[in-house]
Parts: sequence; C-alpha cells; structure tokens
Amino acid sequence: MGRPGLEALRSRLAAGLFERVAGAEGAGRRARIHATAGPRWFGEDRPIRVVHGDAAMFVGGLRALLLQSLHPLAMAGVAGHSGFRGDPWGRLARTSYFLASTTFGPAELAQETITRIRGVHAHVRGTAPDGRSYAASDPHLLEWVHIAEIDSFLRAHQAYGSVRLDAAARDGYVADAAFVARALGVVDPPESEAALAARIESYRPELDAGAAARDTARFLLREPPLRGVARVPYALLGAAAVGLLPEWARTPLGLPHRPRLDRTLVRVGGRVVTSGIRWAMASGPPAPAPTAAG
Repeated sequence: MGRPGLEALRSRLAAGLFERVAGAEGAGRRARIHATAGPRWFGEDRPIRVVHGDAAMFVGGLRALLLQSLHPLAMAGVAGHSGFRGDPWGRLARTSYFLASTTFGPAELAQETITRIRGVHAHVRGTAPDGRSYAASDPHLLEWVHIAEIDSFLRAHQAYGSVRLDAAARDGYVADAAFVARALGVVDPPESEAALAARIESYRPELDAGAAARDTARFLLREPPLRGVARVPYALLGAAAVGLLPEWARTPLGLPHRPRLDRTLVRVGGRVVTSGIRWAMASGPPAPAPTAAG
C-alpha cells in the first residue's frame, strides 16, 4: 500500500475511533476543549495530561470498569442507572468528555462539567440487591470509583504508554487526579502512588463480585457491541486489561490468572493494539462540521 493509501486508512481508523469514543458531538466538543482560550486546571507539563492523552487509556478504561464492579453498591448504581448495556457507546462518550474537559479544557468548562455531574449524582440513589441503600453522591462510594479509575489508568500507562512515568511523576499524576476528585465530592483522596495502593487495600473487605459484576465482566469481555474484525483488537484490549488486574480481583469475576501468559503474549498483544491506536489517532480527529452560516 502506497503512502496516500496508508494515510487514507489511517484517517478512516482515526475517524472511526473518535466517533466511538467521543460520540456524535465529539468534534464540536473537542474544539471547545482545546481551542477555547483561558486558564486550565492543569498546565501542559502536568502528568495527568500525559496519562489521559495516551492510547493506553483504552486498556485502563476497561480495567477500571472491571475493578469498579467489585463493589456491590457501585455495581448496583451502574446496573440501575447508567444504561451501559443499552447504550455502552453513549456512556463511553460521556466518560471521555468528563476526562477531556477536566484534564485539557478551560477551567470554566471543567467546573461546568463537574457541576453537571454532581447534579446527576444527586438523583442517583436506590437499594442494592443485598438490601443496602446507595447514593452516587456518597463520598465513600465516589472515592472507590475514583481510585479504581486512577489505579487502572496509571497501571495501563506504565505497561502500554508511549513513555513511562518516574516515581515523582506517578505521584504527581495521583495528586492531579485528586484535585478533580475533590471537586466531585471525594473527601481526602490519595495524593501519592503509595497512598493510592493503601487506599485500594482498605476497600478490599467491602468488595464482592455478585452476579451483576460477573455479568458485567462477561458483557465487557465476551459480548462487546462490535462486529466482525473490530472484535479482534478489542479482544486484545480486553486481555491486556485483565492481565493488569491483581489475582484477588480476577478470581471473584471468574477471570483466569495466567501470570506467564500475561507477561508474554498478552503484553505483546496489548502493545500492538495500543501502538496501532496511537498511530491512527496521530492523524488527528475529524474537524467539526461546518455550520449553515459557515
């Protein structure tokens, strides 16, 4: 394939990926995030920009969903209110917009996004299958969702990111993410890698993979809303995500523990697919559609 053909393929892949991740409004939202002038929550040199701007986030996002599902109350909220089964791409687009607007967007947009999410959280409440009540605005539950995400994003970046962070930058990433977490309502989020690991360990007595969590793992890994050849790279992403989970998280979800395979074939597959995504996205996402007045 000649260079023009290769570039055309690259552009098609980038457009397809961007549409899946950002949704129908993605191009316009991207322009608002990146092209709007004004101060940002995080400077260009901050570690959170490095982590959240890398293709390894695809692996980290899947790992985060699997890990988060281990908390019965978090899982009850997802199953009852998120609509992830009926509209998984919509949920992905909303999550990616939250991450992009708070990480890269102007401070006004970041705060607007946080305010909207807190408003949604105020109405998400119910009763879990075990009879306990839950509320998305509960700081303790918010913290579990936060630390599961940040741990997953950081581990995925260290395994599959284009550049690895040193110890100081890893601590900086956790501290950057803590700033966003506090804005969302998390009380005293961890601000270092060691504190993050200790906080996750402190939640382990509360974790238990019920039927809903195992069903979520099955849906995410074996029944993705994709067809044909698209399932192949997705399967590599899924295997890479599972490969980064600790054994204590895999067993309750019915996922295999294969340390030797994870260190060899799974790691190679993860690098191939994240490198491919990085290559495709380097061509840039599509520009916003022109308006009638344009």
